[in-house]
Amino acid sequence: VNSPPSVPRFQSLPEDILSKLADTLEETCYNDGDYIIRQGATGDTFFIISKGQLFLPFCCSEDVRTASVTAMGDVTCLVIDRESFKQLIGGLDDGSSKQYDSDEVKEKWKAEADFFSSVSLSDFKIICTLGIGGFSRVELVQLKNDRSRSFALKVLKKRHILDTSQQGHILSERRIMMEVHSPFIIRLYRTFRDSKYLYMLLEACLGGELWSLLRDRGSFDDSTTRFYTGCVIEALVFLHSRGIIYRDLKPENIILDHGGYAKLVDFGFAKKVGLGKKTWTFCGTPEYVAPEIILNKGHDSSADCWSLGILVFELLSGSPPFSGSDPMNTYNIILRGIDMVEFPKKITKSAANLIKRLCRENPSERLGNQKNGVKDIQKHKWFEGFNWEGLRQGTMDPPFIPTVDGPFDSSNFDYFPKDEEDPPPDEESDWDLEF
Repeated sequence: VNSPPSVPRFQSLPEDILSKLADTLEETCYNDGDYIIRQGATGDTFFIISKGQLFLPFCCSEDVRTASVTAMGDVTCLVIDRESFKQLIGGLDDGSSKQYDSDEVKEKWKAEADFFSSVSLSDFKIICTLGIGGFSRVELVQLKNDRSRSFALKVLKKRHILDTSQQGHILSERRIMMEVHSPFIIRLYRTFRDSKYLYMLLEACLGGELWSLLRDRGSFDDSTTRFYTGCVIEALVFLHSRGIIYRDLKPENIILDHGGYAKLVDFGFAKKVGLGKKTWTFCGTPEYVAPEIILNKGHDSSADCWSLGILVFELLSGSPPFSGSDPMNTYNIILRGIDMVEFPKKITKSAANLIKRLCRENPSERLGNQKNGVKDIQKHKWFEGFNWEGLRQGTMDPPFIPTVDGPFDSSNFDYFPKDEEDPPPDEESDWDLEF
């Protein structure tokens, strides 16, 4: 939607609603003399004339059509059914309006920013390695002059980033993480750089990866899955209300803090697209990729709703619903749809209903992408009685409290040997000046 709509009813609509409406409208062509509306028919369809003229005796907006409408010459209409129209236009409070932070919270962030702006890389001592990724490793570090405080230091090799053309992703990750402040998203405090590496100083969450817990237990029950899914939903509410899509939801990117609460980590695929805008970058983990990404149709925050459905399935069953021998095979299985998947008996009826409604092929039909936004997911029967306020306040008991013996206990993570490789320095370039 690049220009203001010509339909008066739509001119006051926010851009994200207009974008969803544009996705849902179907083009229908009529020949001269064809009936578009028949007298006496039920008014279950909304028409927008995009080309041509109609013979319209008088207003026909009633529930039962009081006159027939016919095409005068060739006519093209954009058509939407009543239910879809109500879902999109019926209520514009999607539960994700911008949250304004209190002066007290802003003051806290400012003090925090002042503190971290005064520290340098040499103020930290490496304790051990917490994890290794494709482009980076994460070290547990100690602030030398305050031995009670630990952080996670993500170390990225500049040469590797340049060789794989990941500069844009890395800078986007930094930009997004510096602006998000949510208890359900890992904090990035500041960044450093030198000739060989980029460094991201992060909050240390020592409860371990959710993936490791799932691997050890095989699968989770409804209650456990609800808690972790609830944490993820709160993170997505925060991101989507700011026009940010996450695009890499999976158990490996969910980490537990020492109290057992879950947080999203790794924002390498996250993108600030703006409300209602789409993007066409192909990215994500194959088993979690939405069909519109595979088909290059453009995607928005509804791709995260799809991935949420995949996550619920994997947490409840131990493996994702779509999985092939290689990525192309997996994509073909995804395009067959969720209705072709046999659900294991351990997934209850209401959980299966939630998964299927999150994994609708048409993004505009997905739960979480309609008029009430993510609130529709929170109100689903599977979440009945769930203490959302307790989750937000951190007063709800988590299903699993990890054993963390102090700020330098890395026992909830796998063991990783030290990195012996000494990469070459970055050739003279200024792409990393933002760091």
